Amino acid sequence: MANIKKGDIVQVISGPSQARGGDRGKQGRVIEVLVEKNRVVVEGVNFITKHVRVGQTDRGTKTGGIETLEAPIHVSNVQLVDPETKQPARVGFTVSTDAAGKTTRTRYFKPSRRAAAPKKAAKASTTKAKADKADAEKDAE
Repeated sequence: MANIKKGDIVQVISGPSQARGGDRGKQGRVIEVLVEKNRVVVEGVNFITKHVRVGQTDRGTKTGGIETLEAPIHVSNVQLVDPETKQPARVGFTVSTDAAGKTTRTRYFKPSRRAAAPKKAAKASTTKAKADKADAEKDAE
């Protein structure tokens, strides 16, 4: 059962971080799915340089040189992105059967634990808090 299809937006969840020159955390659209090899080609992720032999077309223009293109990445290293929250999420399937007996599988995103946690208010710095307290005491006198 294929979770990832051509045109889906995925995020790289493993490998070196972007600070170390890797692709972890990058999001991109799936260009191609290689089912036999369990790999996907993602737009803007996993670039390689390919040296192409110099040739000549029928018109006489030169071809070849050094090209950069996306290489396949294993499907276990990417995760689908929920379009509502823009965060990677797990995927589930619901199976329904209509009156004619035709079964359809629809994909849905499971609720993310990351998006549910509200952010806490930031604490004021201690020096600023002390200065505000001193100003409040002066105003009280």
